[in-house]
Amino acid sequence: MSSLAPLRSISNFAGDAAADEQHVLHPPRFGPTGRSMSISNATVPPRISSLAGAGAPGSFMADPRARAMSRPTNLHMDRMVDDDDKDGLTAHEQLLAEVKEQLNKELKIKEGSENLLEALNSKKAKQTKEQRFRVESELNSANRKIAQLKFQIEELQQPQEGELSSRSRISALFRGNVLRSTSDTAVTAPVNGDDAADAESPTFTLSEILQSLEAEGMKPDYYVERANNLVELFKRHPTLKYDLAWSDFGFRMQTMLLSASRDVVAAGYRVTRYAITGRRSLQIIRQLNTDYLVILSLVKEGKASVEREQALKFVRAFLDVKDGVEELAPAVVRTIASVADHTEDRLRSICIETLGELLIRDPPLLVAAGGIGPLTDALGDGTYEASEALVAAILYHMDMPRGRKFIRAGHALDVIFAPFTDSLAVHLSEQKLKSHARVIGSVLRTWSGLMILSMYDFRAIRSFVASLQFPQPRTRDIILELLFDILCIKLPSWSSSFLAGRRLTTYGRVANLRSEPSTQAGSFSGDDSTDQQNLADHFLALTLAVLLEAGLQKMLVGLLKEDIEPLLRRKVMLLLGEVLKMASRLLPDAYNVPSQILPDVFAAAADFRTEGRSWASNTIYQLDIVNRTLQRSGPGAIAPPANVSSGPDVHDRSRQSEQSKLRIGIQVDEGQFRGWLIESQVLSSANYIKWRWDILQAIVEGPLLNPKRLDEAIRATKFLNRIFDFYRPFSFRFADIKNTKPNQRYVRVGSALINTLLQTQDGMKFMLENKVFKQLAECLAQLDPMSGQSSASPLFSPSRLVETLSSGYFAFIGTMSKDPKGLAMLQRFKITNMCYRIMTLTERGDLIKVLLENIDFTLDSPFRVMLSQALTGSSKDIRIFSTNLLRRYVTDVTRPSSSSATAQGAADHAQWAAHLLITQLYDPDVEVCQTAVRILEEACNKMECLELVVQCRPALDHLGEIGAPLLLRFLSTSLGYRYLDDLDYITQEMDDWFLGRNETYVTLVEASLSRALKDPDKARQVNVGLAEHGPQGTAPPHFYRELTRTAEGCRLLQEKGHFAEFVNTIREHGMEEDDGEMLLKVKGCLWAVGNVGSMELGASFIEESDVVRTIVEMAEKSMVISLRGTAFFVLGLISSSVHGSEILSEHGWDGPMTTMGELLGRFIPLDLRRLFSMQPWPYAADEAMARSTIFKMQTLIAGEDRINVRVLELVVDLGNTVLTKRAVSELIRIKKKASGLREPRFFRKVMTILEARPYRLPVRRFVIDLFDKSVMRRLVLDEEDAEQEAVQATADVPPTPRAN
Repeated sequence: MSSLAPLRSISNFAGDAAADEQHVLHPPRFGPTGRSMSISNATVPPRISSLAGAGAPGSFMADPRARAMSRPTNLHMDRMVDDDDKDGLTAHEQLLAEVKEQLNKELKIKEGSENLLEALNSKKAKQTKEQRFRVESELNSANRKIAQLKFQIEELQQPQEGELSSRSRISALFRGNVLRSTSDTAVTAPVNGDDAADAESPTFTLSEILQSLEAEGMKPDYYVERANNLVELFKRHPTLKYDLAWSDFGFRMQTMLLSASRDVVAAGYRVTRYAITGRRSLQIIRQLNTDYLVILSLVKEGKASVEREQALKFVRAFLDVKDGVEELAPAVVRTIASVADHTEDRLRSICIETLGELLIRDPPLLVAAGGIGPLTDALGDGTYEASEALVAAILYHMDMPRGRKFIRAGHALDVIFAPFTDSLAVHLSEQKLKSHARVIGSVLRTWSGLMILSMYDFRAIRSFVASLQFPQPRTRDIILELLFDILCIKLPSWSSSFLAGRRLTTYGRVANLRSEPSTQAGSFSGDDSTDQQNLADHFLALTLAVLLEAGLQKMLVGLLKEDIEPLLRRKVMLLLGEVLKMASRLLPDAYNVPSQILPDVFAAAADFRTEGRSWASNTIYQLDIVNRTLQRSGPGAIAPPANVSSGPDVHDRSRQSEQSKLRIGIQVDEGQFRGWLIESQVLSSANYIKWRWDILQAIVEGPLLNPKRLDEAIRATKFLNRIFDFYRPFSFRFADIKNTKPNQRYVRVGSALINTLLQTQDGMKFMLENKVFKQLAECLAQLDPMSGQSSASPLFSPSRLVETLSSGYFAFIGTMSKDPKGLAMLQRFKITNMCYRIMTLTERGDLIKVLLENIDFTLDSPFRVMLSQALTGSSKDIRIFSTNLLRRYVTDVTRPSSSSATAQGAADHAQWAAHLLITQLYDPDVEVCQTAVRILEEACNKMECLELVVQCRPALDHLGEIGAPLLLRFLSTSLGYRYLDDLDYITQEMDDWFLGRNETYVTLVEASLSRALKDPDKARQVNVGLAEHGPQGTAPPHFYRELTRTAEGCRLLQEKGHFAEFVNTIREHGMEEDDGEMLLKVKGCLWAVGNVGSMELGASFIEESDVVRTIVEMAEKSMVISLRGTAFFVLGLISSSVHGSEILSEHGWDGPMTTMGELLGRFIPLDLRRLFSMQPWPYAADEAMARSTIFKMQTLIAGEDRINVRVLELVVDLGNTVLTKRAVSELIRIKKKASGLREPRFFRKVMTILEARPYRLPVRRFVIDLFDKSVMRRLVLDEEDAEQEAVQATADVPPTPRAN
């Protein structure tokens, strides 16, 4: 049959097909010489005898499917059989019945196990743990047996000829039960295109490929193609590699790796890499002497790029296996380090990345192999693109003493400053300098980096700041930009004008500055409405203090004395102004006052006897301009923080200012009004492009509010008629304008005009008589298929809604929804009804979003019903969007949003929004619930909203962890405490935090701080309240902090005794250095104590325990850097309370306060050297080198002749750059005389030397090339063992054991 053809073509059997059927196919074996051994020489029992020799029932069989596969070989499909065949068929049917009966039994066992397991799940887990484990074991066993029995039934029902021979041959390639690889995978493609049903199993395909790789003398493409097919087979059937017989498979891979073709070698590495299954397979691979092959491939020249790349990928595959790094040979790592140290090598970057991973996985191995040097060199020269990741790996080991000892103090991180501190490093490009600047910024924005770089009395930072003295404008500019980035200074919008030399004191520019939203310079948080401690600002205050201690201010003033470029001078001036502003806001008076005085500048300006006072007076003048401009541009500057200057009084003052402007605009006389109308160009031209829209907006928001001026504009001129003609939908003038940011002025003027006309009866009458809203209603009716109106190009089609200003009509509807008279007009034109129909258009989610976004829901109108419908009956996307719309209504409790709303009305619509949000907590989609929880949590920052939400008594049990932050907010009031106490929430949550949630909080707060420091721009966003646990860089809500807000919570905390337990843990284990679990527990206790101490009611706990002294000692003396940082930030939390700040002042810490005397919680030590008191640590290179092969020359030269000894000595001399040239010449001269260069044992000795010393890559290549080509083959295939045993037997000397 056709299925037998490929079987017979695989091997070179001697004999006919009949002989083939009498033998079991085995993979070919190779002798010591590498030649294949004929399979036909191995005689095996015939097929029938193997069946007859089966063991007794219950005994183990080598192939469990042999019984199922035994069948007569001459059975025909026409069922014309003789008596013997009939007897065999009867036995076949009996066997099939037995298997089916056993299958039914296993199915019943499976069903019973599943029922029992379901019953056990309803009981408590602790009580039924062992019983459940036994049931699950029985269920798994039944599933495995069912799969095997089904396979046997399938085989019995579908007999195939030739199957026995193929299954028997596979037994030589695989160990154990081959059912594992065949039952779970599909068969491969048919071997014969004429018969699609004739297909092979993956194991059969594997055996064919391995047989084909046995062929000798073929072209390299032949072997590469088979290897690629083998890789694809492993990809399709991942479980196939678990049953490989490495004795045969590994030998074929060895022959491929020893090939003279680079492509074949590369293919061998690739196949071996895909055959890796675990650490055991790595050990087997290493026993094949692949370490020498990998070293040989890596040291080759760049022409063998494919081979070297695959060899490196093969080594990196060790890192993907659990504990695979333990199987990496130091010699291989040493070779990778030499490649990484070769700057011109193509694989240098990936080798550096590999060394960086080894620094995390196994630092002793890396140090033993000399891998630290290439990493620091890569950081120093700036050629490695992923330097920030490399720095992160180094900082990871800097944290604890056990990892810190592998990094040399004052060297690993200091090298990143080399391009700036080296005055001769002018050859570096601007791109490399900026790359170094990014790395420096990433280091200084981490606690570990700031702590390490501040060692040796801030030596590294002092040298970096002092590099501003070098007269290199390009380098100075990059350093200044880096300082802006380190201090998180976001340049104001007017900085470009200032740096360009333009004046900033004109009226127009200052007016623009007042209207622009700004963020505090050097601040991470854009919203200070909460009382959460800003940890990022606390860290920023410490960074600024370190830079001032390193002489930053003096260096900037010194630059202003020099004759530098005007652009650079202005940038220095801007930076100096920002530094002074930040110092006044973030630092205590001990740091702030000396910096604000600028003694050198004022002394020089006051000295009229010298001619050089001009620079000082000019500096003072420019700083004054910058300061005043910063004050006008926002709340940053020297003004108090936003949470002090932003209150009801500020809003009242702004409203009074706006009202005064309106009164001035209304009181315009007739002559002025006519002049404005003429200047607007509306009366002289119908082309809207020629109109003066700025004057139009001033007219609409001013004089037209006067009924007399409005009547004059309506009756005496065409002013309003032309404007409304422009906005008419069917005129297609406004509706066809492109939707761009500058064109939004047309929408703003139209909304302001509608708002103005709604204020008077004449204005209302004018809008009723105009066609704008009538046509708008017709356009909305086109969206309703039931209205009978249609259009080929609707005004509100999806494309027009995005590309044109047609969406602006919904802004007009929103303006009318703010006023009761506008709502009545919308109902009169049936626009409200059309909006109802829009809410039912499920396919127009874009239209629904535009409508809801523009509508004002302050008034109790039909639009509230539409919003309720969108919140509950729309798609998930619309429900989330609608839920976010409720934020502005539930958070603005005290601010009325329209002129007709009162304070009571504002509270009413906040209550309405709160009820809707609570309804959203029961949405079936978790993401909608999570959005509602975030909004309510943000709203609860205000006491009015918190009380309002608590009064609604929402049930949050079904939300689990999602609703936990909101429940924590409820603890802030006595009403919420009693509500949660009734639910038995407080005691359960308290036990959870005490037993484990404190440790989870540590991970949460450290991740938040890391994200805020890594990307300050995202932390500045106003919308940071959408974050899962509050703004980035702030302390997330803590249970014990919220608990101590009320007297009831403090009594419960005292009764439970948790605070005393936290204090005892801190005192007993505060100086822990090595135990990671205990360090995590100590950090959790620190955060709990800090959150309790940040509350005024929790100050009594701090005073009674005197724990502040211990925490201060930890911040100043702990050997774990991260524990120091935790103690530092916890002291900042404690300093936010009055009693805590007093206690810290006694220990030499101080912090800033607002102008109202409020504490900001940013205390730092008055003597920074107390905090940055890290002492140098011993470098543990000697300890790590113990893992490396430290050789002794006496051992290596033992038993060698004089020439071989000289070769070993010269190889050692190659590691000395002074002796390299002479050693190379002598090695070339004695190469032919040295017999050891043709012996595998001598090769091992030389490799021992190469493993122990840091040789450059060309030197390693030279040394390996000295050996004869046959040495590697004999070494890998262990062919030297037989020769060595024969020689030693003659000399009566015991053989030397082979080193794997």
